[in-house]
Amino acid sequence: MSLLVVGLSHRSAPVSVLERAALPADAQAKLLHDAVAAEPAAEAAVLATCNRIELYADVDKFHAGVAELSTLLAQHSGVGLDELTPYLYVHYEDRAVHHLFSVACGLDSMVVGEGQILGQIKDALARAQELHTAGRLLNDLFQQALRVGKRAHSETGIDRAGQSLVTFGLEQLAVRTSVETWAKGKRALVIGAGSMSSLAAATLARAGVEEIVVANRTPERAERLAAILAEQGGTGVSARAVPWDQVAHELTRADVAVSCTGATGLVLTADVVASAVEGRVPAGSRPGDVPAQARHGSAGHLAQPTVADEGCPVDLSVPRGFSVAGEAAVAGMDAASLEQHAAWVDNAPAERREDRSDPRAEAEAIAALVAAASVLGRLPERRRPVSSAGAARPAVLALLDLAMPRDIDAAVHRIPGVRLVDIESLAEASADAPMAADVEQVRGIVSDEVAAFGAAQRAAHITPTVVALRTMAADVVASEIARLDGRLPGLADKQRAEITQTVRRVVDKLLHAPTVRVKQLAGEPGGAGYADALRTLFDLDPQTVAAVSRADHLSADQVSADHLNNENDDPNRGRA
Repeated sequence: MSLLVVGLSHRSAPVSVLERAALPADAQAKLLHDAVAAEPAAEAAVLATCNRIELYADVDKFHAGVAELSTLLAQHSGVGLDELTPYLYVHYEDRAVHHLFSVACGLDSMVVGEGQILGQIKDALARAQELHTAGRLLNDLFQQALRVGKRAHSETGIDRAGQSLVTFGLEQLAVRTSVETWAKGKRALVIGAGSMSSLAAATLARAGVEEIVVANRTPERAERLAAILAEQGGTGVSARAVPWDQVAHELTRADVAVSCTGATGLVLTADVVASAVEGRVPAGSRPGDVPAQARHGSAGHLAQPTVADEGCPVDLSVPRGFSVAGEAAVAGMDAASLEQHAAWVDNAPAERREDRSDPRAEAEAIAALVAAASVLGRLPERRRPVSSAGAARPAVLALLDLAMPRDIDAAVHRIPGVRLVDIESLAEASADAPMAADVEQVRGIVSDEVAAFGAAQRAAHITPTVVALRTMAADVVASEIARLDGRLPGLADKQRAEITQTVRRVVDKLLHAPTVRVKQLAGEPGGAGYADALRTLFDLDPQTVAAVSRADHLSADQVSADHLNNENDDPNRGRA
């Protein structure tokens, strides 16, 4: 059997695809059951976060395994296989181990070095153990990944390179000021009371917000989080819980809102947000209060200042001509509206066309966007993070959406006075973030640990055969001692015990060097065949070896479950 992982992440797929492929808890459980029921897989585990969905399995056939796991991901995510396949990646054997260890260390995270992934890996293993889909290989793999991740954080400065997604998101909202300066005195609304929302609330409290209001579909959880925040010494924050149906009202009072729920639909629509800022936006404000000079055009040039275009059929304020990545104008638009808008632009009078630099390139860009919107149902967002160039006026309402699928309508970034940071904009911002020098040291740790894990697994593969050999030798000794008793019935107990001990020592000495050496050889690359050779040379019963493997497997499962249950709760556990 061999380790296989099939998945997609923020590195391989756009957020619009990740959003649609997100797996709620019940879908993950069904996926695991179906995976182990499939012929190629004996074990399975799912690692599902806001920016990755990965299915790990122990398979006996590579190509059949890839096909089956890919099909299962498509079925349970609801994204068609043809659409999903271009975004999937596959890792096998040592490469799969290397991938998970890198993920555990935060090297593959959206924010390099973040430690929250460790809690998510722990949750993935606990879920697979609870559903009895994790066997020896995945138990060993995920537990070792947790140890490797903790080693990376304790032995290197990778924490200096990384930060939580919450902190990174708040830094994007704060733009060019510190989070503490930006947050001081603000009123915050936190939607959701899970681990990520709790982390956001605690971070805002430490940053100096004046008030935090918590809303959750389960009122008790919101009340518990509010009580914890109020009890925190030194922050001076006022915290209270409100019913779920009060979210829209509380949004009208909030300066910043953070949302991270497990909802499959939108929690905050554009209409709700627009109503919340009505009357609070200064005259002349622009969407997001980001200067037009800081918005990039589709061809990489700066968009022209926006002007109100009377008669636009979709009621947009767009850059002169039609700058496609006046993205603030068209992101989130469906195909029909985009085509309608493009036709209106093409038929515009000459005075409104004079600022066009390349009508042909613009037409091609429109066609490409229409095609994308036709496939995805709406135009995928392609917004850049706020540029540090230029002077942006503070938004009256800052929104941080850390949910996958998203909680906040992407169209709200077109509402004047509102600034939205979501998973997509965080991915774009993190792509340009500098990596710490410690990253190379962590990569070295990962490489060493992958080699050690592979050697241990190969050595473990031969252990049942060695145990079966020693069991056979013990049976031979017992049989010969019994035969001796039949031939010398008058043998004294002391003499019999000495003879028995002598025979056992002879057998142990004869087997010691070969069994130690065969374990060493099996741990080396290409050493998998030594177990077969040992079984053939000593004519070992395959059923005896299998029985040892099953007993060892059950024992390992119990130890793994006990290990996880006895560990202290990890503060890094989270959904993101």
